[in-house]
Amino acid sequence: MSQSDDIPDWVLAQTLERRRRELETDEREYAGRLAAARQKEVTMRKLSRAHRVIMHEEQGDDLEEADFLPDDHDTSEDRSNDELSNVSPAVRALMNKLNRGTGGTEQEQEPMCTKIYYASRTHSQLAQILHELRKLRIQLNLSLSSHSEYPLALPGVSDPARAKRSVSDIDDDDDPQTAGTARTVSLGSRKQLCIHEELRRRTGDLDEACRQMLGEKGKQRCPHLPGVDDEVRMLDLRDQILVSVSPAVLQVSDRSIAVKATPKDIEDLVVAGQNMETCPYFGSRRAIPQAQLVLLPYNLLLQKTAREAIGIDLKDQVIIIDEAHNLTSSLLSLSTTRLPFRTLSTARQQLSIYLSRFRTRLATAHAVHLTRLMMLLDALHKNAEEWRESLQQANTPGKQDEDQKALPAKHDRGKARGPGVEVMTPGELLQRLGRKTEGVNLLEIEVYLRNSKIARKISGYTVKTLEKAAGKDSAKLAKVARLSGSTPPLHAVESFITALTSANDDGRVSFSLENDQLEIKYQHLNPSTHFQDVIDVARSIILAGGTMSPANNPSRLMKIPDIINQLFSKLPNERIATFSCGHIIPPSNLQTLVLKKGPRGSELTFKYEQRSDRAMILELGQILLNFSNLVPGGMVVFLPSYSFLNVVKTAWEGSGLMNKLKAKKKVVSLDSRKIEPICNDNCPMRQVFLEPQDSSQVETVLRDYAAAIHDGAGVSRDEKGPTKSKTTGALLFAVIGAKLSEGLNFTDDLARAVVIIGLPFANLASPELRERMEYVNRMQKQVSEKLGSAWKMTSGTKDAATELYENMCMNAVNQSIGRAIRHRGDWASLILVDSRYTLPRIREKLPKWIGQGTLVTDGFGQAIKEMARFYREKRG
Repeated sequence: MSQSDDIPDWVLAQTLERRRRELETDEREYAGRLAAARQKEVTMRKLSRAHRVIMHEEQGDDLEEADFLPDDHDTSEDRSNDELSNVSPAVRALMNKLNRGTGGTEQEQEPMCTKIYYASRTHSQLAQILHELRKLRIQLNLSLSSHSEYPLALPGVSDPARAKRSVSDIDDDDDPQTAGTARTVSLGSRKQLCIHEELRRRTGDLDEACRQMLGEKGKQRCPHLPGVDDEVRMLDLRDQILVSVSPAVLQVSDRSIAVKATPKDIEDLVVAGQNMETCPYFGSRRAIPQAQLVLLPYNLLLQKTAREAIGIDLKDQVIIIDEAHNLTSSLLSLSTTRLPFRTLSTARQQLSIYLSRFRTRLATAHAVHLTRLMMLLDALHKNAEEWRESLQQANTPGKQDEDQKALPAKHDRGKARGPGVEVMTPGELLQRLGRKTEGVNLLEIEVYLRNSKIARKISGYTVKTLEKAAGKDSAKLAKVARLSGSTPPLHAVESFITALTSANDDGRVSFSLENDQLEIKYQHLNPSTHFQDVIDVARSIILAGGTMSPANNPSRLMKIPDIINQLFSKLPNERIATFSCGHIIPPSNLQTLVLKKGPRGSELTFKYEQRSDRAMILELGQILLNFSNLVPGGMVVFLPSYSFLNVVKTAWEGSGLMNKLKAKKKVVSLDSRKIEPICNDNCPMRQVFLEPQDSSQVETVLRDYAAAIHDGAGVSRDEKGPTKSKTTGALLFAVIGAKLSEGLNFTDDLARAVVIIGLPFANLASPELRERMEYVNRMQKQVSEKLGSAWKMTSGTKDAATELYENMCMNAVNQSIGRAIRHRGDWASLILVDSRYTLPRIREKLPKWIGQGTLVTDGFGQAIKEMARFYREKRG
């Protein structure tokens, strides 16, 4: 019996009540501070209407050379905020003066509250969370209406915050618009939130164009970002974002704007920014301190530099990571840095031009840092060029032996990873760069580049120089325009240096040559390295997901989920709690079949080397044709790759099987969007869609797919023009792990069947994958050495690399499977087409709510019989 079982109920009740009062007191104190801060802002609004400081525009639009010189204090001052990255020292001094106020004291910090940071991979998934949040009918914010010393009211809002309601009152309130909710802000990118129409129409990097515009003067500066004299506009937008009271009218300066009392997604933020003519990108960041719930994509949460740039402090905060099966791969991806040789060459050329012009005018500290950076770029460029030349010569017929003998010894330190790839540790790379770089402190250079923002000034000077040299040559001017709209190449160099400074034994640098293009890449092998910063400061971290299996870690000890083994291995077991449950639907609403044999009785195995088997591809088409005769509504078919999707499409068209398939279906071409006439007027039709590789076409395909199912009518074209025809549903071909396999809801008739073809195992020839597999094997060996004989008694036959390889595959499969069942009344059939799904080591990696009711069919006939029975029962 635990110690808590011995405590009387009345003691527990008193303890809970005391804790509740303490929390309420803390919340009341915060509400008081917030009210006081808002009262100061009311005064600021009044002063801004009565008196505005008129800033004289600086004359002249032409930038002088002096504007490209770094500021003297740039080597030591950390100015990470984008708003200040291009602001002149005079303007920054004025901003600091206004922030401090007339008393000369330091700026009072804005009230902060405990927050929940909710992260997911895509904004569509975050939008789904907001949709559910809007259904809540609870008052989360503490009201201070009964405390006269804290007259809490939103400035300019006629209806103050309502007092707490009873539970019965809340339950009786069916209007979601009048329901209280948490102060919520959604964070997005500049591309998603920019409201500057001219800027959005420009080609090139919008992020960089925005940063450049922030540094412009006078009318050239972005009109949607308020200046230092107009902070009220940003405060008004912040209040519009965070407002969580009943619908009201918000007084914004001299205007009245209707307030929508619901959390705002990205689209709502854009509309709010447009209405108030204020940038929602910076406005959403201004709302972070007072927000209770912050919705953000993975990269803003997981990257330390991104958190620091937008002012996110995770200390003692609650973090929820949705779709957490993506967490490990996302951490590895975010820690990967690519430096194309072409970008390295451009950065080196720009720095050379800049130094040749300004070397004598630079302060000593700037000159020293830039000279050392030039030495580093020269050495890296020379080494990469020598590596490419030696590789090209070695691949010349008849010269391999001679060139191999002549290959410099310093190129033997790395490991060959297939043709055109070499992998090495960061230390080995630095040794290869030679003695000239031994005295270069990479950490100092990284700090200098980050603090000084010199990359943008170097790139800007280069653009101006090239513009003058181009004269009136339209071709050269167009090339310069593309360069000015792109990210400064030194930013890629800065990212690579940053990766090298944080590197340890878990990092790898690779040189690769593909299509005569050389790329240098840093890859981090340990996903927990950067996540540890989050673990160390957060109050609690919740990993959530519907397909968090496979559950066994490589050591098979205690059946620890793989993600916990990789990310939380340093935490004691008592700090980790797990919870899992079955699916919300009854077992009768899901049919899971494993099809191991086709109509001809042959075994179905879609391994990579067998995907060109013409007979098997034709048999697959016959299987899907039979399935489509049974499945009502929509049927989604997932294949292992885009290449295999193209192979089966070509094979079916060449054999005439596609024409048989078209006897019941109508095919939509993704390129021309033309609809081919397939059948006569009396023939039932089912439209067929293919997942596009171009992301811009995905929304159109999904919309047409849904319309084909819900409308029950398609459009065919003949010589007389478009005509309507009756349809019996639609068929959608998608790719496992691609755009349609995650974050989308194929609800009800959108997916009455999901068919998974094969297993999407990754390419074992990938250098990145091979390094990762070797790494987990090394980690497994370290664990085995610590456990000794206990390891031998409990470990399985597979090593960690094999387990990782299978888990990567099954994670992708499980995500595709989850597209069908989206609510408690939904129902669908799941068909796994590959004999390997009968293997216990594969089936045990399926979610429990699927694996428990899985039926392995003896033949194709049994599968058809079971499907017919399932759909007959559901339609009856």
